Amino acid sequence: MSRLDPPLVDALRSLARTEHLLAASDFDGVLAPIVSEPSAARPLPGSVAALAALAELPRTDVAAISGRALDDLRTLLAPPAGMHLIGSHGSEFGAGFSAGLSPEVAERRARVEDAARAIAAGRPGVALETKPVSVAVHVRNADRQTAAEVLAEVLAGPATWDGVHVTQGKEVAELVVVEASKGTALDLLRVQLGATGVLFVGDDLTDEKAFVRLRDGDVGVKVGPGDTAARYRVDDPEDVTDLLELLAAERRATATSGG
Repeated sequence: MSRLDPPLVDALRSLARTEHLLAASDFDGVLAPIVSEPSAARPLPGSVAALAALAELPRTDVAAISGRALDDLRTLLAPPAGMHLIGSHGSEFGAGFSAGLSPEVAERRARVEDAARAIAAGRPGVALETKPVSVAVHVRNADRQTAAEVLAEVLAGPATWDGVHVTQGKEVAELVVVEASKGTALDLLRVQLGATGVLFVGDDLTDEKAFVRLRDGDVGVKVGPGDTAARYRVDDPEDVTDLLELLAAERRATATSGG
């Protein structure tokens, strides 16, 4: 039996009747449970199946907007046909994005990576994730004192440089050398696809930038605890499977009835 709260169920049923639906979500902690080794993350099969079912319906689009590099996201998610993928917190909308960086931005990114490697050097459990337009410093597997020290050095150092934007998430600080966010990515998708109603599901601090861009009639769902601008909340990725399956079923019924 679904654990979704009745107000969320009602909101999803209403959203399913919108003229053109966009269902978007984060990846880690939403479609896939959080794991200690990022490369081991795998989406829940039920969520992928529900997204595939939605993508097959008329006037319906699905998207994943993740902090992961686009190529990494594509490999781990193995997305259903037609699914839109946006990586690096809204900075990557397609393969080969890094080829378009100006020499100034490319040099800035190289300096940021050098600084991050110097901070992480010799500190067990600290890992760097390099992306076309950013460097993420992960401290999930470090001891608490080391994690705090590393994040403090990142925030007091390269995060303060001109042209560098810091995005903080759960146990990670990401240094981005172009200005982008999940909120701006969601806005761009809405406009390009002509969406009249949007679902966005997220669990991290970076997802708040998308929640605050939602409009009347949209549905924002926070996964897990913590302050949020989202109107609705679920406990875990298993609940996300339930809500996506419900949305797909309601949307299919609407399409079948011609509503």
